[in-house]
Amino acid sequence: MSSSHDSLRTLDYSVIQQCMHCGFCLPTCPTYDATHLERNSPRGRIALMRAIADDRMELTRAFADEMYFCLGCLACMTACPAGVEYSQLFETSRAMAEKSAVLSNPTRRWTRRLMLKGLFTRPRLLRLVGRLLYFYQTTGLQKLFRRLGLVKLLPSRIQQLEPQSPAVRAKFSHQLIAPVETPQNGIIRYRVGLLTGCVQDLVFSNINRDTADVLLANGCEVHTPPVQFCCGSLHGHNGESETSRVLARRNLDLFDIEGLDAIITNAAGCGSHLKTYDRLLAEDKRYAERAAIWSTKCKDISEFLVQIGFRAPTAKPANLPIDKLTYHEACHLCHGQKITVQPRRILKSIPGVRLTELAESTWCCGSAGIYNIIQPAMSQQLLSRKLGHIANTGAAIVATANPGCHLQIENGAKATGSNIQVLHPVSLLAIAYRTE
Repeated sequence: MSSSHDSLRTLDYSVIQQCMHCGFCLPTCPTYDATHLERNSPRGRIALMRAIADDRMELTRAFADEMYFCLGCLACMTACPAGVEYSQLFETSRAMAEKSAVLSNPTRRWTRRLMLKGLFTRPRLLRLVGRLLYFYQTTGLQKLFRRLGLVKLLPSRIQQLEPQSPAVRAKFSHQLIAPVETPQNGIIRYRVGLLTGCVQDLVFSNINRDTADVLLANGCEVHTPPVQFCCGSLHGHNGESETSRVLARRNLDLFDIEGLDAIITNAAGCGSHLKTYDRLLAEDKRYAERAAIWSTKCKDISEFLVQIGFRAPTAKPANLPIDKLTYHEACHLCHGQKITVQPRRILKSIPGVRLTELAESTWCCGSAGIYNIIQPAMSQQLLSRKLGHIANTGAAIVATANPGCHLQIENGAKATGSNIQVLHPVSLLAIAYRTE
């Protein structure tokens, strides 16, 4: 099913007209801050979008390149006094760029087909690849591969990415979390669905377990389908809007939406996209109503815990330097979902925590989905800036609520020889509960 939202020329024109060209977005945009070029700003990009919508400009490779130079961090939406829906314009522009094929070449087509339409639409295949990667990492093959210098035989871009490959967990979410779990005391206050994600499932299944434990400790019956699909944010943000809709429908079919009080996500980037299923499937007669209910019930874990009045722990987490802690705000949590207070409230509820505020805490770390892969130079520049601010806090722990940010900061810290730990706020809360 196609959608009018896939083209700037058929998009509701009022969305494009919202921009007043006031420039409030300029100092909040990382790419404009780096280049001071108008085209690299939200205002400049919207001007290009409007020119295409008005048929005053053809969609060119230069336009497509500009859309992919944008981080999609949505800081401009927080700054905008007119409430411009930049996220919708951004995704529509990338979808239009992909349909025009102005960036197309054999390698790019093959990579996108393999990753976006293949691996990340098939959860069992993704887990198989995860198993193989875990075997490669834990049997010594990875160390041998590096010691023999075989990395140099890889394409240059893969050489740069190889040191950043995340460590896959020994057990995935379905091996750690039963399909239905109930509180030990048998008292059920809420029934919730738990989303385990794709990368989150392979690399941070421990965070999913922590999330389930925290929910159980707060009187929730937790429903976790063992085989779940990617939320579609990776596809929606990279011009594959139809695949994103397919994945949305599959996720809607997995859960008894009407029978649940909330659907919980612990990944900021996923959550920001999951909450737009109503808009994504607005034209789908079969799914539109369920998608609307889903969007009202989808909650970030910190958002839900504060909403229900979570229980503050009584014990200090064991063996963690929580008196030296800072918090990095994932872009799609603070700018996309407008959630800033709740994670801090959770952190401050933990005995012994001393939270030092991070300078530019809402400034992008450079991960931004796959931005660190497609725009490595700008990504590294933003990472260095973030790591500098973290170092200035003297923190031993950085709390953050998005797998991309987690990996970006963790890899950056390792590269600089830092021993700083990166933890999800819900993991710190889970450790405090267990210490009790």
